[in-house]
Amino acid sequence: MKIITTKEVEKSALTEFFAVHWGSPQMAISSGVFQCDELDGFVVLGEEGAIIGLCTYVLAGRDCEIISLDSLEENQGIGTALIQRVEKEAKEHGRERIRLVTTNDNLRALGFYQKRGYRLVEILPGAVEKARKIKPEIPLVADNGIPIRDEILLNKDISG
Repeated sequence: MKIITTKEVEKSALTEFFAVHWGSPQMAISSGVFQCDELDGFVVLGEEGAIIGLCTYVLAGRDCEIISLDSLEENQGIGTALIQRVEKEAKEHGRERIRLVTTNDNLRALGFYQKRGYRLVEILPGAVEKARKIKPEIPLVADNGIPIRDEILLNKDISG
């Protein structure tokens, strides 16, 4: 699996990816509003050259925050490879911790991150309702029937 930087991909491809999979390139979460198609990140391309994995992040203070992570071909190691690449990048830039948020409905993500050493550190009740004021296309209910209301903050110490 070859991982490249988002800078090596046409911005229009990134913009389209986020429009299709997130409703728009804009990500509204408790830590801020991000234009994901302009962030640093890593990409995995499929055999046809289409994006099949994408992770974006920001470096801030002693932290690296993962803003988005997508793998279109699950259980192939794409998501794991992408977060490992972000962790490596963060260490190379002297960061001590990776942080990220997911929503209360995203049970697969909660399991995925915990299996990779991330710990639940905070629940932000009502955070998604605040984000909807900025990005109204955020659904009220997930595909699994769980109302989308809260953000869950996860951290992983990478200082060791």
